[in-house]
Amino acid sequence: MVRERTAESRPAESRPAEWLRNFRLSGFALSMLALVVAALLVLAAPLKTLIEQRQQIAQLEQSLADAQDAVDDLNAQVARWSDPAYIQAQARERLYYVMPGDISYLIVGSAGESGGSGELPISDQIQTTQTDWLGGLLASTFTAGLTTAPPEQLESPQQLDSPEQQ
Repeated sequence: MVRERTAESRPAESRPAEWLRNFRLSGFALSMLALVVAALLVLAAPLKTLIEQRQQIAQLEQSLADAQDAVDDLNAQVARWSDPAYIQAQARERLYYVMPGDISYLIVGSAGESGGSGELPISDQIQTTQTDWLGGLLASTFTAGLTTAPPEQLESPQQLDSPEQQ
């Protein structure tokens, strides 16, 4: 007796599932897969080194560009300082130098404070200090050299400012 095959009622499979079910791994396919995995393992370390070196090169190129910018700025400053007009402007601004015959105004303090005597200093006049520094130096030298007092009795700036003495 011959039986007839009846169609089984299996759910319809999708194409990828059917391909995967029919997939047979041959020796050749297995060896190719092993070669690909081995190649990835062998090339992983040199690729990592290559990427790190590229990053270092990029950082060094950036620092080189920054250093070149700094050198260019310094060269520009040297070129400016070789110009007599720039030197004169810097002397006027930083050191408050004035040309003979010029009148210099120097405002000290805040805007609300009054300026003092109202007299303007003129650069061609000689101004003297109000203290007699030479007399102070001579008096200090003679006092230090000719005194007979012991050192404990002499006043020094350190003793006057110390909190123990007050």
